[in-house]
Amino acid sequence: MNITEVRITLRDEEKLKAFASMTFDDCFVVRGLKVINGSQGYFVSMPSRKRKDGSYQDIAHPINNEMRKEIEDKVLDAFEQELNQAGGGEPVRRAEADEDTGAAPPRDADMEGAGPADGE
Repeated sequence: MNITEVRITLRDEEKLKAFASMTFDDCFVVRGLKVINGSQGYFVSMPSRKRKDGSYQDIAHPINNEMRKEIEDKVLDAFEQELNQAGGGEPVRRAEADEDTGAAPPRDADMEGAGPADGE
C-alpha cells in the first residue's frame, strides 16, 4: 500500500499544529490525523474518538512500525512544506522512536487539550 497524497490544514493552537488527511493507492482516504507539538518534538496522532472514560481510542492506525514511520515521515514532511509556504518555516524537530523497538514515545500527556479528530 502506497501513500499517494497528504493534505495538511494548519492550526495555531498550543499543541495541535495541523490536521492531515492521507490517500492510499489513489483510492482510500483517512482523515483526522493530527500533527502535535509534544514534549519530545512533533509527532503524528492517528484519528481517534473519545471513550466514555475520557481516554482516546484510535479509529485507524498502522499495525507495524515500518508503516507508522512511513506515515509519520510523509505527514511531517508535508507539514514542514506547508509551514514553509505559509512563511513560518522553522525546522520541525521530530519526536524520536525507541531505538530498540522502533515504537513511538509515550504521548498521553502530550494529547491533553488536543481533542478528538475533528475540524477537517
